[in-house]
Amino acid sequence: MQWKLFADIAERAGTDAVTVQVPSDDPTVGDALDALFETHPELRERVLADGEPESRAGIAPDVNVLLDGADVFATADGLATEVGKGAELALFPPVSGG
Repeated sequence: MQWKLFADIAERAGTDAVTVQVPSDDPTVGDALDALFETHPELRERVLADGEPESRAGIAPDVNVLLDGADVFATADGLATEVGKGAELALFPPVSGG
């Protein structure tokens, strides 16, 4: 399973793509995120935020968690959303500029 990382998240990881192994028959976005933190613990502080609303499962408000281009928090399942084979996962902070 592969994560695509963008902007400062990719800079912290030192790469824009990370392949993770998820030891589950029915992996979820949360399982894949845990596996990412195991291989790149430096991302934990950037991606997670203490005291955030339960609806975002502790994910920082300025980080989008995408599955096949869609925000996982736009569905009722959030991080519990199952990840199928060949799915694309991404961590995407807001981008601004002028």
